[in-house]
Amino acid sequence: MGGGNVVVRGRRTVVCAVVAVGATVVGTLTGYDVPAGPFARGAPCAGVVAGLPGTLLGQGRDAVDGVGAAGWGGGAIVLRCGVRPLAPTVDTCVNVDGVDWVLDDERAGRSGVWAFTTYGREPAVEVAFTGGSRPAGDALIAVNNGVRGFPQNSKCLALSDT
Repeated sequence: MGGGNVVVRGRRTVVCAVVAVGATVVGTLTGYDVPAGPFARGAPCAGVVAGLPGTLLGQGRDAVDGVGAAGWGGGAIVLRCGVRPLAPTVDTCVNVDGVDWVLDDERAGRSGVWAFTTYGREPAVEVAFTGGSRPAGDALIAVNNGVRGFPQNSKCLALSDT
């Protein structure tokens, strides 16, 4: 998870016009692009995205463009499946209900975006929160069901484990 990753590339608004019997109905669909992770294509990521909740931390699910991606709250929370697995790191690691998640400490300090990436599982999944941590643990619990099925080949270690 590089500190320079951009979670939301941009917004776009699509205006749809529908002609009905004698009337024109105009609606607006708003979505945004989320860059796909390099390993996002495939059944594992499709399964994770399909199983995600419609609401997360009280935020409704957004319409996003991006393979293996989902968002809530207008981009306040963005999930990307299939990101590069993390190498061993000294960044903060938390175990949430049996799944290890690593916080990109540098990115959180620099931009205020708290981005957590699964550790020791492939494909790796990143969940980013704009505006700080919010109740990140609650959100990670909500996405753990899909992630827990990915094979775990390593885990976070505490200093006492070494």
